[in-house]
Amino acid sequence: MHFLDQAKIYIRSGAGGPGAVSFRREKYIQYGGPDGGDGGKGGDVIFEAVPGLNTLIDFRYAQHFKAKRGGHGMGKDRTGAGAPDLIIPVPVGTQIISDEDGETVLADLLEVGQRVTLLEGGMGGRGNASYKTSTNRAPRQHQPGEPAQEMWVWLRLKLLADVGLVGLPNAGKSTFINQVSNAGAKVGDYAFTTLIPKLGVVRHKGREFVVADIPGLIEGAADGAGIGDRFLGHIERCRVLIHLIDIGGTDPAEAMRIVEEELSAYGGALDEKPRLVALNKIDIADAELAEGFGQELIDAGAEKVFPVSGATGEGIEALLDAVLSYLPEKTGTEQPGGEAEEEQDAAPWSPI
Repeated sequence: MHFLDQAKIYIRSGAGGPGAVSFRREKYIQYGGPDGGDGGKGGDVIFEAVPGLNTLIDFRYAQHFKAKRGGHGMGKDRTGAGAPDLIIPVPVGTQIISDEDGETVLADLLEVGQRVTLLEGGMGGRGNASYKTSTNRAPRQHQPGEPAQEMWVWLRLKLLADVGLVGLPNAGKSTFINQVSNAGAKVGDYAFTTLIPKLGVVRHKGREFVVADIPGLIEGAADGAGIGDRFLGHIERCRVLIHLIDIGGTDPAEAMRIVEEELSAYGGALDEKPRLVALNKIDIADAELAEGFGQELIDAGAEKVFPVSGATGEGIEALLDAVLSYLPEKTGTEQPGGEAEEEQDAAPWSPI
């Protein structure tokens, strides 16, 4: 499945149906009169967050969404049928952004089943029966129905995850996420093996949380270097970031500085999120080198350094223990990137 996290679409609600101009004419009935019914309401445009979707790829092939208009009124005081609402399914974590400035967030769908009505259908027009008065017994006026609403919007997907992995290319992020979860990320001995974000579910000490792996950052990513910083939006909702640093690099402190500066340049409060610094690939170095590099990272500003190996799993348990301290206590069904739902009391049923 191809990954797409941005899409521009056109949406239009349904117009209201026109009211009818009709007069009652029946055999053997002496007096007639206006009996034109009102028009029906047009369909609303509704976005709904649904499970099972993690990409906006469907919107690459369908960019226009139009709700149906309401039915027109008819004689015998018959009201036109209301049009069905147009429901557009989107992945959880989708933001709907105005096309006018490209920044105003119109809606943010964070939970399964959450709905938002973005455009309302037009109300149906009045038929001539509603204009009848004691002084205007044969009205011929009617309303055409309210017009449809239309607009272009941007859909932007921000994956919901508790933990985000950041680091330079080849820092071992894909190997790490494969070690702690069943993500099945592609691993290679070249830069930018990961081209799209990858999610994995980690189960540790009776807890579950979601980890997001994004493509590596290089110096100048905020200005478009490499893959750029376009995927950093997928870790904006994370509670904590794990910064993986390759022990085989020439200067781990410099590697940490580069990533920190790119996070700060991106904005989105990423530079304010708590971070756990992990010195990765310790299986290819001796303990003395790992200790020396760890001290350099602490001198460069890291509070604590976790020596780990994504290939062998060494040191990962201590790192995951530290991650748990940033997650909410398990009190019910937890939503990644959001608050935990309170557990309902399962009291036995009683007729009294």
